Amino acid sequence: MTALLSGAGYRGDEPIVVGMRRRGTPPVLLAQGLTATTIAYAASLSKQMTAACAALLVRNGALDMESPLSRWLPQLPSWAGAVRLRHLVHHTAALPADAEVDALIDGETDRTTPGILRALTRFPALDRRPGTEHVYSNAGYVCLAAAVERAADLPLPDFARRHLFGPLEMADTRFWPGPDPAPPGAAPLVRPRPAPLSLGDGGVWTTLSDLLRWGQALNADELGVSELMQTPGRLDDGTPIDYAWGIGVRSHAGHRVYRHGGGWTGLRAIHARVPDLDLTVALIAIDDHTERRVPLLDSLLDAVSRPWVEGRAG
Repeated sequence: MTALLSGAGYRGDEPIVVGMRRRGTPPVLLAQGLTATTIAYAASLSKQMTAACAALLVRNGALDMESPLSRWLPQLPSWAGAVRLRHLVHHTAALPADAEVDALIDGETDRTTPGILRALTRFPALDRRPGTEHVYSNAGYVCLAAAVERAADLPLPDFARRHLFGPLEMADTRFWPGPDPAPPGAAPLVRPRPAPLSLGDGGVWTTLSDLLRWGQALNADELGVSELMQTPGRLDDGTPIDYAWGIGVRSHAGHRVYRHGGGWTGLRAIHARVPDLDLTVALIAIDDHTERRVPLLDSLLDAVSRPWVEGRAG
């Protein structure tokens, strides 16, 4: 793993922790400047955890993904009546671009859920019809999280603790809405303000150890929602897209890979699962402003999948 890290361009003095795990075997770890128990910001890795909360409510009959967003967020303009929750989960809701939304967040030091929802009320119409295009949207997952809270009648941090992190024994993982930029004991952000305090699109703080546990739980379907979460979305005309419930759908060496990245100023993370191999890979890098994580992930997957393929061929 050290050689692969170097090959991807990571120096020996950069704070990074990388891990791989298969069920029934101890994790393989490489850590420099961080540890497997360092609490760090997960950024957009949070989306799959938000999606898991929604999936649990769907399974229990408390949430209908065909329901309009206006049912859950009646304060939004009339366009919310055309947006279905499934549009949000698959990034096909046609919401305003992140830069447009962020430009209208007034009077707040940090990026928060109330600030984003208030900004959305200032858009009288959408530029496209929902369901016609896949465009990544952080605001969409903020809306999804708000719908989850209303359907569950619980704040998202409480619901996730009770139904995700607690049962899976992910003791160091939580949704953090502030007011401080980071939870107690966490590795500080390179730029503390504005802090990423919005929930749904981000908001989760976790450890590499917990991320490996999360991946193994989804691979084994311990929550009972993995099949739903791994189902790729479609546009309204039936065109398939390569994004499921908070996770991208890819392939590598003949295996289906579910992966997602996370990024904030000075932070890079990635999480990937290969259910065929019962494999989870995760990476957290602090004080990193580059994009080296995907090539490193591909190298790690090559190193793991090649012996499996060769063994099958033999």
